[in-house]
Amino acid sequence: MNWIANFVRPRIKSLIGNKADTPENLWKKCSACGEMIFHRDLEAAQNVCPSCGHHMRIGAKDRFTALFDAGVYEELPPPTVPADPLKFKADKKYADEIKYVRAKTGRQEALAAARGTLDGMPVMVAVQPFDFLGGSLGMGVGEALVLAMQAAVEEKRPFILFVSSGGARMQEGLLSLMQMPRVTIGVQMLNDAGLPYIVVLTDPTFGGVSASYAMLGDVHIAEPGARIGFSGQRVIEQTIREKLPEGFQKAEFLLDHGIVDMVTHRHELRATLSSIVHMLMKKPRPRSRALTPPPVIEAVPVKTAEPAIKSGAKI
Repeated sequence: MNWIANFVRPRIKSLIGNKADTPENLWKKCSACGEMIFHRDLEAAQNVCPSCGHHMRIGAKDRFTALFDAGVYEELPPPTVPADPLKFKADKKYADEIKYVRAKTGRQEALAAARGTLDGMPVMVAVQPFDFLGGSLGMGVGEALVLAMQAAVEEKRPFILFVSSGGARMQEGLLSLMQMPRVTIGVQMLNDAGLPYIVVLTDPTFGGVSASYAMLGDVHIAEPGARIGFSGQRVIEQTIREKLPEGFQKAEFLLDHGIVDMVTHRHELRATLSSIVHMLMKKPRPRSRALTPPPVIEAVPVKTAEPAIKSGAKI
């Protein structure tokens, strides 16, 4: 690949002799400001737009690499659950949808969990990304969360959940709704063991997920601009027949109204989580910065709130 294919913007691709050798994803357009960002710069910035600070969605692997010490972690094996328990069929078979999205994402379900250390502190981290059927809650997600929480209790690890979801998975009906109380029991197990349960709410978090375990954390952190709620704004306005405030489901609005504890930029998230887990576990945070990854490229400053621990948290 020549230097033009590697660095120029898409509009100049016509200058390249062999188009077949040129990937189509070298540049990505920011959905907020429209800026074209080179893929290496975007990766270095943890998928945060350097121009406007918009936080784009990232997957489980990127979360684990950015959070764990030196990017080293051990992923928990996904549980085995029925792929299509209700034999659901709409425009196409649910079994075919599952097969397709598994091949596309390379994961078995909309949740990945891993154990590792955060500035020397053993932690369990689960990521529920939006790219797998909208991060919907099904039997696989519920079982994976319960098993990860049980492992955290056995190993005495604080539990950190990164969540992005549209809610319960309709293709599994009541079986998906049953996962909400099951995971709630897992959260209670962490609480009984005196282990912190920290939830990082990312864009978007809605439906039954936001109405259950995503709002049961000892500390709730939201990424800037994340949309968080139960139903969408249009549905609510049609139901109550009133105009709602602009951005009332954004992270900053929820912070002002006491729904979340803090809004933290993605570049500051690792340090914030490290401080919280060390404080809640009553252990000093290492002074050495050797375990902290190198700084990412400079981005537009985003206003964040000072950490505020909820009254229900265990100190």
